[in-house]
Amino acid sequence: MDREAAGASARDYLREAGDLMTRVAQTCEADIVAATGTLLEAFRSDGALLICGNGGSAADAQHLATEFVSTLTIDHPRPPIRALALTTDTSLLTAVANDFGVEGVFARQVEAIGRPGDVLLAISTSGNSANILRAAERARELELRVVALTGASGGALAPLADVAIRVPSTVTAHIQECHLAIEQLLALLVERDLYPDPI
Repeated sequence: MDREAAGASARDYLREAGDLMTRVAQTCEADIVAATGTLLEAFRSDGALLICGNGGSAADAQHLATEFVSTLTIDHPRPPIRALALTTDTSLLTAVANDFGVEGVFARQVEAIGRPGDVLLAISTSGNSANILRAAERARELELRVVALTGASGGALAPLADVAIRVPSTVTAHIQECHLAIEQLLALLVERDLYPDPI
């Protein structure tokens, strides 16, 4: 690909991403606000946030947990907020996958760690990842709230969620880009509600 063609492709890709972000602002606002309320209710009751996803969404889970436990910016110090990525313990993940099947790697952790009043944030661009669905089902059985981040259809995950934020796209890369922005926004809204003033 020559320089001119690469530039045109880059512009087209970024234009598509920007247009989608505008649609997210228009169509997902109410669900983002609802998800924020669900998280705040849990944190104010000494609950925790458990987060799971596969592939790039697994990286999102780790990233978002870090934002809650550490801080969003060093110029706004505040106490840690209880969040845990279920995607990071390789010994646990491989043991559960080996002993019970990969479909159970997150559900097993929800069962071990989750308590009524906690929240599971389940991330799946398709909404149909088997291990995410199992985690959401187990969370509901154990009286955790479920917030889902999906693509346009919501898949089988959306009906399992108390709040489903559906990015209006079927393009995996663009869905993931929007998920990251939504995750950052959730962390910001929660942090500034719980700790409006730096300590």
